[in-house]
Amino acid sequence: MLLKTELICKQYKTGGTIVDALKDVNVDIQPGKLTMLRGRSGSGKTTLMNLLGALDHPTSGKIWFQDQEITALSEKKRDLLRRKEMGFIFQSVALISNMSAYENVEFGLRLAGFPAAERRARAEECLELVGLGKRMTHRSHELSGGEQQRVAIARAIAHRPGLIFADEPTAELDTNMGLRVMQLFKDLVAEEGLTILMTTHDPNMVELADHVYVLEDGVIIDER
Repeated sequence: MLLKTELICKQYKTGGTIVDALKDVNVDIQPGKLTMLRGRSGSGKTTLMNLLGALDHPTSGKIWFQDQEITALSEKKRDLLRRKEMGFIFQSVALISNMSAYENVEFGLRLAGFPAAERRARAEECLELVGLGKRMTHRSHELSGGEQQRVAIARAIAHRPGLIFADEPTAELDTNMGLRVMQLFKDLVAEEGLTILMTTHDPNMVELADHVYVLEDGVIIDER
């Protein structure tokens, strides 16, 4: 077990009304697997990912990561956990526009406290892994949408985190490029031993997953 939850609930107050974003959610993320959270917009999948990634607190319930209860950690320890043990890939890619592909990855390594003497080699290695060895000096605006997403993947995996979170990583890509990114995920899981948890609403992507949780109205309605 890499990451596990116990009866996670998340509530929001809207005016005088309490909205249940998640209700009694149990997930068990196994290492070395590509796991997907699938559901329509508003189903709770991004809310759940934010909780699992220690970006937000549940209203009730517990979350364990590598046998450590992260719901009991201080904010400082949660920040350190995210920097050292987790990697994040966002739908918007969130690259620093005035930096090259290499500089974006190297900057991520600096933030994670990666040894200075090893940063260049590791940044170049990760860009080679995602097929951008010849594009590493290009800035964001010189790269296609698919290439930008691959830089974001290289940045997320560079510090060798225990778990990668990817929130709708193919949503802004055409079908062909989306499938290429998904194949890259599969290759990284198989060859690098990575563990990836991603959200999607695209049924075409689900067949590529090792495990799928389906959410609807904040509840897991199917698992396969």
